[in-house]
Amino acid sequence: MVSLDDAITARLESHGETFEILLDPRVVDLIKQGKEFDIIEYMAVEGVFKNAGKGTRPAEDKIKEVFGTGDISEIASRIIEKGEIQITAEQRKEMLEAKRQQVIAFIAANAINPQTHTPHPPLRIQLALEEAKYHPDPFKPLQKEIDEAMKLLRPLIPIRFEKVRIAVKINGSDYGRCYDDLIRSGTLEREEWTADGSWIGVLEVPGGMTNDITDRLNRKTKGSASVKLL
Repeated sequence: MVSLDDAITARLESHGETFEILLDPRVVDLIKQGKEFDIIEYMAVEGVFKNAGKGTRPAEDKIKEVFGTGDISEIASRIIEKGEIQITAEQRKEMLEAKRQQVIAFIAANAINPQTHTPHPPLRIQLALEEAKYHPDPFKPLQKEIDEAMKLLRPLIPIRFEKVRIAVKINGSDYGRCYDDLIRSGTLEREEWTADGSWIGVLEVPGGMTNDITDRLNRKTKGSASVKLL
């Protein structure tokens, strides 16, 4: 647990009251990287303050009125998500850009153009989000940010999340170096070995990953892999 001297403050103002918690500064990097974490483990003090500097605490009934619970983990998560964390302007800028790139990367990997059944390049998604004036919240969960970004994208470009099925054929000699990549990419529905010693598999994968899978397999097989959309 971080010491009080090194802790940073997260603050939420609501219902005319101020609620503060003291946090380990490492929380900033965890949020920036989009990682999930147990907030209790990163609290300097397992409690809520009215003014952390003075050590004053809000009334218990006021806490329950605002948060609807007395669970410190839920309260702390709400303060982080809805309030502000004591960070520098440069840290906030870095966190905003990191969250933006996480959103773009996820959508590019999982969404397709339903008119062509092909992925949208990350740059197209980035430009459309800029046109929509999308402003990420560095403290909001990634899934909520993705949902918000998709709402803004749909009026501008044809896009939807979709799984696709692909057939992959690789030489038997390349099987060992490619198999882990394939399994991590999606769900293997069936596989078989052909008379010439080649491996054929049918996989369900996120629609936006077909180009990435093809590129990775071609690098590992020196261009001999075959990937077809079913």
